[in-house]
This record gives sequence, structure tokens and C-alpha cells, in this order.
Amino acid sequence: MMTRVELHEAMFGPAWGSERRVLLSHGGITVQAFRFDSGVAAIEVDSGAARAVLLPYLGQQIWDLYAQGRRLTMQSVFDEPEAGKDYLGNYGAFLIHCGGTAMGNPSPDDDHSLHGELPALRYRQATLECGSDARGAYVTLTGEGHDRRAFGHHFVSRPRLRMTAGSARIDLDVAVQNWGGARMPFMYLAHVNFRPVAGGVIVDALRDDRAGLRIRPTDLPADADPDQRAWHDAVAADPASHRRIDAGTRIDPEVVMVMTLPTGLDGQTHGMQLHPDGTADFISYDKRDLPVAVRWITRGPERQALGLILPGTAAPDGRAAAQRAGHVIDLPPGGSFTTSMCFGALDADEAKKMAAGIADLRARAEQEETQ
Repeated sequence: MMTRVELHEAMFGPAWGSERRVLLSHGGITVQAFRFDSGVAAIEVDSGAARAVLLPYLGQQIWDLYAQGRRLTMQSVFDEPEAGKDYLGNYGAFLIHCGGTAMGNPSPDDDHSLHGELPALRYRQATLECGSDARGAYVTLTGEGHDRRAFGHHFVSRPRLRMTAGSARIDLDVAVQNWGGARMPFMYLAHVNFRPVAGGVIVDALRDDRAGLRIRPTDLPADADPDQRAWHDAVAADPASHRRIDAGTRIDPEVVMVMTLPTGLDGQTHGMQLHPDGTADFISYDKRDLPVAVRWITRGPERQALGLILPGTAAPDGRAAAQRAGHVIDLPPGGSFTTSMCFGALDADEAKKMAAGIADLRARAEQEETQ
């Protein structure tokens, strides 16, 4: 049996930041409501193995994620979310839904904002669902957010973020439906922003050469530090070298890679940031829905971010480029886009098992290429 709790702004109290109100306790999971000093409403879900701060009304983002005694979220200049800002004016979340009628960095041929409508989409309705399944007790945040334009598009987004008791894994289902009366272009990317760990290694099924990998050209400033230039030059010569996360390495400007990752028969592919102690961060998703994988890394004095794998429908080069590549989804009236993925933290045994699965994917892909 599942229980639903409809959320209302009055549940979140005043904008004092530290005041938290317990909304529910279920099977070892605790959910508290609070409001940041900025006024943004948030819920904190503690599964016993992970603690996530979710924004039910602001994009249904995951603002922060903690597990295994550490913070998984990227380091940024933002210590709290802010409503009413553009993308770069509120860029510090662990998960940001990107897309809508467009996605990516707009080119001179584009008229859309950076990463489209979804990042700051206003959700007027938000709901908690709690129940149990074969994996145990769970709590899910869901809701309904609309974006509409007169004489233009109208779509509704209904994501579902689930946390399970005793697990550091978050399950995400995405569903976006065209409510308009005309066909609508659609794009999506899950901007999952981990924090790089010194001594870590990036593990996935991509071959360690240029096959299946495109590195977006980087314009280094004339006064770039020699070490900054050396890192970009090294990755251009040997793409596999980017897998090592060394202490103190500066990656500024950012590096963006567009990848085609091998999958299993189930369409799934995986990526990990394997830590020196054998634990890992991970993401798994269905490539049949999200055929393009993006890796984004930036490291500087005020930011540390590893977009391990950002699964998407297209490269983040804007709508015009995606249209030329045939990567814009054409949603008819009433049509929907749906996909699922999971991400979070793994203990050493779980990481070892996933690493073996990734090695099998890589070996199978290499075998198929030689046949």
C-alpha cells in the first residue's frame, strides 16, 4: 500500500534556514521540510545510507547529496539555491533537469536560453509517496510542472525521485508530455554533478582511444597557466589520461566530451568514479532513451565538478546543432518522452561488481568490432 502526502508552501516554515519540521518517518526513512534563507523550499530525505536535499518547487532538483560520510555534490560559488535566476545564477545542484524545447549552449543560430526551460521550471504541485517494494521501504518525490507559451508550446514535466531505506542509490524516472495542440521539439539531459575525489579514476566501457569520443574544442586564454595548457594538451594527445583525478589539477576552462558508450543487451550502460578506498560514485541509465553521453569536468579555486556521465538525447551544443544531427525528438500532441536512471554511491563490494560489469561491456564491444 502506498501513502501520498501533498506538499504545501506552508509546511516549510519561515526563511530561517536552520528550522526543520519532520513531515514523515517511514521504514527507517525520515523526511524533513525547511526553507533556505533565500526563501526556496526544500525537503531533506535521510535513507540511513544517504541524505538528499530536494527542491520540490524549483525544477525538482537534487540540490545536495551526502553518503559514506562525504558530500557528493559539486563545489560551486552557491551555498544555497535561489529562485528567479537564470541558469548560471543558480548553478550548484547535484542534479539539474535540462531541456524542454531546447537544451545545451545556444549557438548564434539559436534563440533559446542556456539548457532550456526545465532547470528552473516552477512546480506548483509536489507530492511525497511512501510505500514498500522488493527492495524495501521507499519515499518518492514527484510533482507536476508546466511550461507554456501563447501561440507556442505547452508541456508538463512529471519526474519521480525515489530513495530506499538503507541505500545510497537514488532512482529517477522522467516523464514529459506535450499538452499543446501542435508538434513540439523536445530535448533532455540529466546534469548530474559529482565532486571529483583526488586519487579517483573514471571507469566506463569507452575504449581508451578516440573511437566514440569527441572533445569539444577549448579556447585557452592567452595568459593561461602552463599547467592548465599542459593538461588540455595531454588529453588531446591521449584522451584516456583524463580518467586520472590528480590532487591539485586545475581544469579551467572546462573540458566537455561527447561520447558513445557501449551497452548490454538490456540497453543499460554505467560509469563510476572509483575512489582510492575502493568505494565509488556511479550512474547507470538506458542508452536507448538517452543515446548521447556527455562528460564535463571543471576544477578551479572556487569550483570542483565532475559530470561523470550526463546522459542526454543530444550533445549540449544547442537546438540548431541537434536539429542538423537529427537528435531533436518530435513530440506529437499528447506524446510523451520517458526514461529512467539511477545514481549515487557504492560501497567497495558494490563498486567491484559494477567494475566487472563495465569490463564485460567493454570486452563485448571490442569483440563485436573485430567480427
